[in-house]
Amino acid sequence: MANDILSAKIATPYANALLDLAKSQGLIHAMTSDMNNLRELLETTPDLVGYLNNPVVTPSAKKEIIKKIIAPQVSKETSQFLMILTDRSRIQYLQEIATCYLELVYELANIKIVEVSSASKLTDSQQDLLIEKLEKMTNAREVKLVITVDPNLLGGFLIKTNSQVIDLTVKGQLSQLAGHLDTVLDI
Repeated sequence: MANDILSAKIATPYANALLDLAKSQGLIHAMTSDMNNLRELLETTPDLVGYLNNPVVTPSAKKEIIKKIIAPQVSKETSQFLMILTDRSRIQYLQEIATCYLELVYELANIKIVEVSSASKLTDSQQDLLIEKLEKMTNAREVKLVITVDPNLLGGFLIKTNSQVIDLTVKGQLSQLAGHLDTVLDI
């Protein structure tokens, strides 16, 4: 938990600086695309994340990997930003910075990112219905879902958006019922 707070504290100023750069140079669409692609790349290649996060690997070695693997896929400005993160020993926060940047851009465009944890894979129609309900609930122009499957939830789903958590899981409902039973039994 403390590590999450530290990551957010470090990621936010970098994400803000990147957004300011994107706005000033008219590169919001390019940077947003780059951050989306980077986040997806890092989520699907744990070896790359492990390498970039490894404190034993020198910054120059990390820069070489960035030049070979990431730089050809992103804009020159994003590539330079990654080099700055490496120079400042902040490259290990890239996932958090990308996520924070996307949240800022989406907030600017009145788009909400909503994390959904589900016990099983949601169908397209379930996702569409959920998006429709969440757009009405949040007054967002658009809702983007980030879905993870967590079989430990037993059934249902957990929705997390900026300041709200909506627990519609079987596990959560059982916990809530157990809490009510404890209260009733104490009387």
